Amino acid sequence: MLYGIAAATTALFLAAVLSALLRVPALRLGVVDRRRQRPLPLFGGVAVVLASCLVVGAGDWAGVAPLGGGVGRLLVAGAAVAALGLLGDVGRLRLWVLVAGTAVAAACVVPYGETGVVGGLLAVGWITFVALGFRALDHADALAGTVGVLTAFGVGACAAAEVMDGLAVLLSVLAAALTGFLMHNWHPARVGLGACGSLFAGFVPAAAAVFTRAGYGLASSAGVLFPLTAVVSADVLLVVLARRLGGRPLWRRGPDHLAHRLRRLGLTPPGITVLLGIGAFAGVLVGVLVDMGWIAGSGVWWVGAGALILVLALLRIPDPSRRGSVSAQVTGRLRVRSG
Repeated sequence: MLYGIAAATTALFLAAVLSALLRVPALRLGVVDRRRQRPLPLFGGVAVVLASCLVVGAGDWAGVAPLGGGVGRLLVAGAAVAALGLLGDVGRLRLWVLVAGTAVAAACVVPYGETGVVGGLLAVGWITFVALGFRALDHADALAGTVGVLTAFGVGACAAAEVMDGLAVLLSVLAAALTGFLMHNWHPARVGLGACGSLFAGFVPAAAAVFTRAGYGLASSAGVLFPLTAVVSADVLLVVLARRLGGRPLWRRGPDHLAHRLRRLGLTPPGITVLLGIGAFAGVLVGVLVDMGWIAGSGVWWVGAGALILVLALLRIPDPSRRGSVSAQVTGRLRVRSG
């Protein structure tokens, strides 16, 4: 317990410091996005990955909190996905490269002996979906970080209930590192996650959740995994439906995400983050309670119904791009990254 508190505190402080320090090299190298007519450096994700890996790695090396082979492999795979995302931030990799690389990393960590071949393949697809969904969610200040903190805490609680101490420590450290990053990412953001941090923030909890549910039935596992990432799933569904109904290719950039449409309703950027954070918390809470057996698995249907109602309601909001509007982004970006 004491080590977990110390590790989380260290990760929070380290991520906050690194996020501030790495702003300058990101600006000088031109690794930026555009928000509110100014460049936003994207090395905040590097800070989160470094803080998480250094703190967890130090605990494992010192023997204070051994990770175990499976968790260590998960961390290495997450770092590899983050490195691929960093290449995407720097060199603008094609989307299919990120998808393929994330899928390969997921395939290397899934415990096929407990999930079976079919369950393992489904797990690979789900981990890839969540990781890319977090990348897509990184289109508004503090949104991906806030959802990432809540998801990591929720999956960490599931891991603790299964007495997977190494996994629980990893997730608590990740949540703390994202919290430190959020000190610089709350609106108006001074540093962003980028693909490096958002892929890492999605990949690690998703893969960890698969570990915690390995050995359980597919249906019962789905009843836990979906609520843990309900906001991410709703965002992806909204984008897919909006672009298909609008006759646009799925990979074409556009203001189709949850935050974009909520912004059109008049919500402020912080208000959007708080609202979707509450939604993420509700979903995570249901997932944790179902995993622990404290509520019936039917609770997932309430989460699914709520997410579907939100998506269908937001689909009715007019898209200003159809009327020739140049931009309708949440924070006034000059460019909207794919997702």
